[in-house]
Amino acid sequence: MRTHEVFNQAPPRTDINEYTTNAALTEAVDRYGAGWATTELAEVGDLVGRAAFQRDAELANTDPPVFASHDRWGNRIDAVDFHPAYHRIIADAIARGAHTSCWSDPKPGGHVARASTFMLFAQVEPGHACPVSMTHAVVPSLRLAPALADEWLPRVYSRDYDPDLRDPATKTSAIFGMAMTEKQGGSDVRANTTAATPLAATGAGDATWSITGHKWFCSAPQSDAFLVLAQTEAGLSCFLVPRRLPGNEPNGFYIQRLKDKLGNKSNASAEIELDHAVGRLVGEAGRGVPTIIEMVNQTRLDCILGSTAGMRQSVAEAAWHVRHRAAFGRTLIDQPAMTAVLADLQLEAEAATWTAARIAASYDDTSGNSAEESTAFSRLATAVAKYWICKRGPHHAYEALECLGGNGYTEQFPLARRYREQPVMAIWEGSGNVIALDVLRAMARQPHTVEAFLAEVGEAAGSHPVLDAHLKSLHALLTEVDGRPDEGPRLARRVVESMALALQASVLIREAPDFIADGFIRARLSEDRGFEYGALPDRIDPRPIAARA
Repeated sequence: MRTHEVFNQAPPRTDINEYTTNAALTEAVDRYGAGWATTELAEVGDLVGRAAFQRDAELANTDPPVFASHDRWGNRIDAVDFHPAYHRIIADAIARGAHTSCWSDPKPGGHVARASTFMLFAQVEPGHACPVSMTHAVVPSLRLAPALADEWLPRVYSRDYDPDLRDPATKTSAIFGMAMTEKQGGSDVRANTTAATPLAATGAGDATWSITGHKWFCSAPQSDAFLVLAQTEAGLSCFLVPRRLPGNEPNGFYIQRLKDKLGNKSNASAEIELDHAVGRLVGEAGRGVPTIIEMVNQTRLDCILGSTAGMRQSVAEAAWHVRHRAAFGRTLIDQPAMTAVLADLQLEAEAATWTAARIAASYDDTSGNSAEESTAFSRLATAVAKYWICKRGPHHAYEALECLGGNGYTEQFPLARRYREQPVMAIWEGSGNVIALDVLRAMARQPHTVEAFLAEVGEAAGSHPVLDAHLKSLHALLTEVDGRPDEGPRLARRVVESMALALQASVLIREAPDFIADGFIRARLSEDRGFEYGALPDRIDPRPIAARA
């Protein structure tokens, strides 16, 4: 057995505090007013870094949810069964406020603290983050219906986790899902055919509706309740549809199948039928899209957070491997080609982290003279960053995976799972073209959002000649689109990419260490920038950047 001696392999990357070792995140938390949460975030970082938590993450994905349409006696139950590891993970996330802490206990920096908690959990196990995110995101929409808010928000804010589906009145907590898209429409939700007809009114503004139709993608069908779009005489409207009715009677909610997805295996996504399901109107009839867009904007932010968390996992795993593995007489990290790759991966992760934290902070600014400007900024910046950061995720994961060589390509290491996971954040809540066109639409209909965005990125003007040149080019591009609106769709992706890079560079140059900001700007905006990770311009020293990974 002498030939089976193991050497020159990295030890398991476990029992490491994922918060205190993440330099960019700890600095951003302090910068954006959430320093009060440092102790709790360190506790979460310790939890998700443990070997037991990482083992649960593996089990939740290798033993994915299973759909059972009927019980052993033939009764329709529409149940989704999960490995106990999944329930342990989501219970921990909810207990620590990864879902709604910023709403239930609002304070300066609350959204930044909640976003950081969410990212720490999603870094290790991303699938459970879907229902956690939707439960967070439903709050602004529910507030448009005061009676529903009074009934459901206390359960949404709860730190308890109870996966049992039963009469909501008997539960202290609730998880929310969403069902918008249909097979004939996809992102074109106005083409939806699901129909709602009014039933009886039980009180002032508390009418119930009967909803019948088909939904092609329903996220987290095991949830207690959902926001659903359906057509009424007034037009497309938004409804709250619970899985169980008062008295514990099943609602007309039937799972047809679970989707067999490329990644995101631990999370159940379903095709469903609604057959005279009982729902209650959220917002105004005929205003379903503006109502549910309140939820969508929040989940778009969480797509940014999820992609950013994935980048952190990717570069941290790559850094761990190259610091412990030797080849050709030297540790990999000490070989210039590898140092450059790791530094470039870290630049991408840093830019995503700082940008995500900055956008989360804009949701904290809800009072005073700057609130309107922050709202305008977040409207555009969320979409811009969602497009760019989520698109950067898959290639970033691949390059990090390659740092591990053959190990990275095997399922026993976490980066193969991460590589399959990253594309979903770019697809959910609007894929590339949908988001890019949404940015153009917002700029045309809400010019103040452009002013707020340009004011934000302009705060770094004069700090770096390469960034100044990019800002000049961005202004020219926006002027071209404004003067030739018919050309907008053709230029949409170019516009959003330019805006995203300007935002990331501006945030970094104002907030991050100088060598990080300068490295990112030269690596992404200079004339001698490369196209693959590791092709860094000559004037960048990769060693201090790689050290932050």
